[in-house]
Amino acid sequence: MADGEPQPPAALPQSGEAAGEEAQREAQRRAVAEGGLQERAAELKPDPPQEDDDCSDYGSRDKPGTTLGRTVPDGNVLFPDIFQTDHLLFYERFKAYQDYILADCKASEVKEFTAEYLEKVLEPLGWQAIWRTNVFEVLVEVVDVEYSALKAVVQLSEPFLCESQVSTFTLECMRELLELKEHQIPLQELWVVYDESGEFDQTALAIEHVRFFYKCIWRTWDEEEEDDFDYFVRCVEPRLRLHYDILEHRVPSGLVADYQNLLSQCEELYRKFLNLRSSISSSDSDSEVENVSMVEGLKLYEKIEHLKQKLKLIENPLLRYVFGYQKYSGLQAKGLRPTGTKITHVVSSTMMASLLQSLIRDKLCPESYGEELEIQFHSDPLAAVNACYEGDTVIICPGHYVVDGVFCIADSIELEGYGLPDDIVIEKQGKGDNFVDCTGANIKISSLKLVQHDAVEGILNVHHGKTTLENCVLQCETTGITVRTSAELLMKNSDLYGAKNFLDENYDIPKITMVNNMIHNNEGYGVVLVKPTIPSDVKDVSAERREGNTQPHSGDERACVEGFRHEELPECVTDELELYEQAEISEQTESNYEIANELGATSAKKSQMHKKRLSELGITEADDNLMSQEMFVSIVGNQFKWNGKGSFGIFLF
Repeated sequence: MADGEPQPPAALPQSGEAAGEEAQREAQRRAVAEGGLQERAAELKPDPPQEDDDCSDYGSRDKPGTTLGRTVPDGNVLFPDIFQTDHLLFYERFKAYQDYILADCKASEVKEFTAEYLEKVLEPLGWQAIWRTNVFEVLVEVVDVEYSALKAVVQLSEPFLCESQVSTFTLECMRELLELKEHQIPLQELWVVYDESGEFDQTALAIEHVRFFYKCIWRTWDEEEEDDFDYFVRCVEPRLRLHYDILEHRVPSGLVADYQNLLSQCEELYRKFLNLRSSISSSDSDSEVENVSMVEGLKLYEKIEHLKQKLKLIENPLLRYVFGYQKYSGLQAKGLRPTGTKITHVVSSTMMASLLQSLIRDKLCPESYGEELEIQFHSDPLAAVNACYEGDTVIICPGHYVVDGVFCIADSIELEGYGLPDDIVIEKQGKGDNFVDCTGANIKISSLKLVQHDAVEGILNVHHGKTTLENCVLQCETTGITVRTSAELLMKNSDLYGAKNFLDENYDIPKITMVNNMIHNNEGYGVVLVKPTIPSDVKDVSAERREGNTQPHSGDERACVEGFRHEELPECVTDELELYEQAEISEQTESNYEIANELGATSAKKSQMHKKRLSELGITEADDNLMSQEMFVSIVGNQFKWNGKGSFGIFLF
């Protein structure tokens, strides 16, 4: 401090009384501070864990503030914001239905269990909602809840807010409508108005679960299903998984359309069945008309059961891909051109003079065909295939082609690469359904590399006719090659990898030739044969056949005689499907003889079943077609390496 500035006064000594007062005040300050810290610690202390029977699956309602988002309703009327609850994840809905709402209830107990859940979590009054129908939207206030009926008792909010497609819904009209309904509205028609306090979070979520359940999970015929199974396991889980598989583009669009069509047909037939049953039960007479109605009712019931079985196959995540669907069964071949000419289509992103000279020398020389050729040039292989008629040829020059679509080949054409497969790459862009679908009588594909990413169906599907695949490379991620009923595949000198399953076939004996192929790095089996289970009275034919064919045809092949081991499947399919796989043998050359032997054994079983049916009808004619069926099968020189579940698997259904 500079000289001359005034000095601060020295601290005076305090008297005993003053010192006591100061000490008392300091003790009070410390007590307040400690109390504040204790209060703050209590605020920060985590909530005690909830009991198992607590139905609050999305946090505690005691916590301040909402945990849900908000959304602005569409339309011209300035409705208040509502809770955003339609974006819930699969595991959130799964947990809610399994742990809090349905648990292990039976189909007939669903409404009762749902009502008990709502009674625990739903606020009985004091909240607003938008009542939505196909015709209007109106703001209402909930004054009570009828839990057993899954309905809310409402009154119109003030001010009156309503939006309608027609101008007749005035305030008086809405009052009259509510009077007719006794002011009771189904909960699934209410969208809860947003509230920041968090007090109505559970109410909004509970109504969302009810709405989603009756819109996407429940079927009108479920209540009449047998009560000897767990409804959640049998119906809710597979339907919930299918819903999210569709949302995430894991199900082919054609299969989704098939499912929706089957569901609509089943619902329509069930309505007719209920009306018919009601008319019969209300009639006291035993007339001929009533007898006719009963016959019609039985026919409707059989149709409904058939459709329900198809729906269950699609809802089952394993069976929907094993059995497939007839998406391209209606694809019609164009046949020959009206002019009778055949065209050679040349595909190249850029055509250089040297490449054209090589093509003319190797592929387009008129002397090779004995007649003048008509040639069309394309830059897109998919456009070239779509332009084909019966007998056309598509020559694809070296390059990397990215396509967005499906090759649907319904005519007998040749699709060949000009060069080595690794130099001629056709890649499927983005997510999609099939890549190559063949229904033509005689299709040949050679010297190409097909690449498929993030798909939901196989890279090559042979639905009808015969397809020859030679000197090709197939890089895929789903079911690989599928050979459908009554189709034939000849596969030579080709390389397939990356599949989850390979070569599955429905119902009939496949006509398959596989020669000198490399089947490797597939997630599932190298080759999968799908076939029906055989009655016990014809199984001994297969046993006799295996005993007589335990030795391979040549020294380069080994027969597998150790049998198959059973693999556990999810509970939902163990009663419908059995899966056997071959024991591990040589990594280099395995399963060639076993595949052919199994195909032949299956043929023998089908023949025996056919003879048994004829015998029951009094017909004893022998079936001499067995050997001719086996002559179509040739499994030689194939190499199976590093396939996740083994080289050869069998699905029995």
